[in-house]
Amino acid sequence: MAEAAREAGRAVGTVRPSPPRWLVLAAVAGIGLNLRPFLTAVGPLAPAIRTGTGLSYQGMAWLTLLPMLLMGVGAFFGPAIRARVGARTAVLGALALLGAGCALRLGVADGTWLIASAALCGLGVAVVQAACPGLVKQEFPGRVAPVMGLYSAALMGGGALGAQLSPYVTDLAGSWREALALWAVPALAALALAWLALPRAAAHMPAAAPASRPAGATRALLRRPRTWLLMACFGVMNGGYASLVAWLAPFYQSHGWSAPASGSLVALMAVAQAAAALLLPALAARSLDRRAWMALALALQVAGFAGFALWPDAAPQAWAVTGGAGLGGCFALYLVVALDHLPDPDSAGALSAVMQGGGFLLASLAPWITATLHEHTGDFAAGWWYHLACAAVVGVLTMRLDPARYGVSFAMPPVRAACYAPQ
Repeated sequence: MAEAAREAGRAVGTVRPSPPRWLVLAAVAGIGLNLRPFLTAVGPLAPAIRTGTGLSYQGMAWLTLLPMLLMGVGAFFGPAIRARVGARTAVLGALALLGAGCALRLGVADGTWLIASAALCGLGVAVVQAACPGLVKQEFPGRVAPVMGLYSAALMGGGALGAQLSPYVTDLAGSWREALALWAVPALAALALAWLALPRAAAHMPAAAPASRPAGATRALLRRPRTWLLMACFGVMNGGYASLVAWLAPFYQSHGWSAPASGSLVALMAVAQAAAALLLPALAARSLDRRAWMALALALQVAGFAGFALWPDAAPQAWAVTGGAGLGGCFALYLVVALDHLPDPDSAGALSAVMQGGGFLLASLAPWITATLHEHTGDFAAGWWYHLACAAVVGVLTMRLDPARYGVSFAMPPVRAACYAPQ
């Protein structure tokens, strides 16, 4: 157990005193809070950004597509980065990168530089998302589900803040650039909190393992069909989130809504995501079989996208809450399920990183697909139908995640050998 290991380390003077548990939890929440505002702030400001940069709808899609693409690519390198520099250093460096990417938006002159700043933010988020699940399993081995729920809820809550506050900051500051750059401030605050709270490596630990070990672990995981199933489900499901972040506000602005009002709708969706991300893992913690709760989350997604496609003006807040709850609950539950598959933090963290890596590569395509459908049909409804179908397909695939089959899905010796070859 992580707590026992820390106590034993303190007894022989090899480990620094552990930070209080509440401070580590606060750091987990603060880190999660900063991983989405740079994405969700863009949608409500889309008309102003298009006017200021000349970007088309497909060009605007790159502000979501490229960061998520980099999140996917970066997640595959997460285990290697963690092995080389440690989870604490990886998270601190990534938060600094995220803060720098947000700050650079203050001076962007055109669409190309704005997309480049989005890429910098995406790289930072990629490293955090790859390192945090393993860190949570290491520090809270008996409470993985609720702590991952807290992390996911903070992540979604940060998305709500980004969508809600950015239009008002634009009105006050007179420029969308200031509104986007503002999110460097909480990122730097999270960096300071993480510096204080995240545990340091033991002083006696040997030099970091070569990157070939995490690479070997990744190769071993990619030989398992279950890894590909998790990647496909996580990616297709998160594509719905990516499209809503990019296009829900422009969709309702095309129906006559103002930027603040459409931003409030995206924020409402994100609040529902946060609530479900916190609640559903806690409810699902009563049993190792999470499938019933995952099916509920996917059904909520289907209902939300159906509402956007068929009756967008009838009850937009209801569709945002329903769809958001489904997306947030499913996101958190898939992170938990990935960690459920393997017992030790490094192997479980590697699987989570690979799932997120392949998943975000798939999810990154969704805003562009939705933009392309809009270009051909003149409306976003076709994109909502596409995501409804995706949620239904993921629902069918999710039924295969029987915990009784976890041991068969991942034969431990090859995975552990890759992670723990002799020194």
